Amino acid sequence: MFERRRTRQIYVRDVAVGGGAPISVQSMTTTKTADVEGTLAQIYALAAAGADIVRCTCNEEEAAEGLAQIIPRSPVPIVADIHFQYRLALAAIEAGVDALRLNPGNIRKPDQIKAVAHEAKDRGLPIRIGVNAGSLDPDIAKRHGGATPEALVASAQRELAYFDEVGFEDVKISVKSSNVPVMIDAYRLLSETVDFPLHLGVTEAGPLPNGLIKSTVGIGTLLAEGIGDTIRFSLTADPVEEARAGRQLLETLGLRERKGLDLIACPSCGRAEVDVIKVANDAQAALADRNIPLQVAVMGCVVNGPGEAREADLGIAAGRGKGHLFVKGKVVRVVPEAEMVDALLREAELIMAEGIEARLAAADEGAEAEAERARDELLQIQGTDVNHASEKIEKIREIAE
Repeated sequence: MFERRRTRQIYVRDVAVGGGAPISVQSMTTTKTADVEGTLAQIYALAAAGADIVRCTCNEEEAAEGLAQIIPRSPVPIVADIHFQYRLALAAIEAGVDALRLNPGNIRKPDQIKAVAHEAKDRGLPIRIGVNAGSLDPDIAKRHGGATPEALVASAQRELAYFDEVGFEDVKISVKSSNVPVMIDAYRLLSETVDFPLHLGVTEAGPLPNGLIKSTVGIGTLLAEGIGDTIRFSLTADPVEEARAGRQLLETLGLRERKGLDLIACPSCGRAEVDVIKVANDAQAALADRNIPLQVAVMGCVVNGPGEAREADLGIAAGRGKGHLFVKGKVVRVVPEAEMVDALLREAELIMAEGIEARLAAADEGAEAEAERARDELLQIQGTDVNHASEKIEKIREIAE
């Protein structure tokens, strides 16, 4: 759908990053890494929510020891997050991690950086250069007038130079900021400067819903420009929400195959015969955790509903006391209003089991005709101008005269 920027390709265990590989979703555990069982439980929850790669902090010796026990049991590759102590990076490598993340803002001694890169090279492990505006090297910030896009990219380039001295090239890069325009410009500049795969994210995006909005704007803008090879939503929330959001963004942009529900709903109007918000929320709750990769529509009326949502795999439109269940725009049965959500759930499961064509063939005889009668009845009752726009227009014209 979008022309992807060409990058080198690296592997985080068996997950390809860059080089045209599918864009991967990442998240990070919030448990103490020394808590092996608690951390593994969160890793499995993240994997189930769509995370391809999970990062764990390695901030103490006990964390490195925990990683040694976690990695053999993890369903996804594990990246060790390293700050300040370069020896913990070496310990994480010894524990068997699949990749490292180094922050050049707080591991600054060239000999330490090169020692980690040399060991990673020997073990065949990639490193993410994780530049963060909040922990930028003060010297670089001073030189560039603050945490500007140019400063973030300069930090990454300096780290790359250290890696180059030991012949290490198995790299991906992030240049994160909590300021969305700065983040976008930094990644644009970086994409013009290097050909390494890029890890996208808005750092410290905050709690829902603002954090979700900021992350979606920043990451989505760059993905739409073909920039980015792996992504992470950094939310002040359960990290499962990060994985879900990342997966949903990629599916929405057509960059990953749909694996989850895509529920669409009309915003409601004067023609609606039900509380659309309640029905949509009930449908979302009933369908969300069933791993049903369908687009499902909830429409407030039968006049426009099936037609407007004809591209949806499945939908329900409310009539007067009844719901019109439709598949690919064709009404397949009419059900009591109280059973609309249950009917959606049953039909979704049947579509997954039998396929759309089979469900169209199994449509109730006369369902389309009954739906047409209901549409005509509603039009006779409500008219074609249910929101009375023509009356308002006439009054506007009178005022204007």
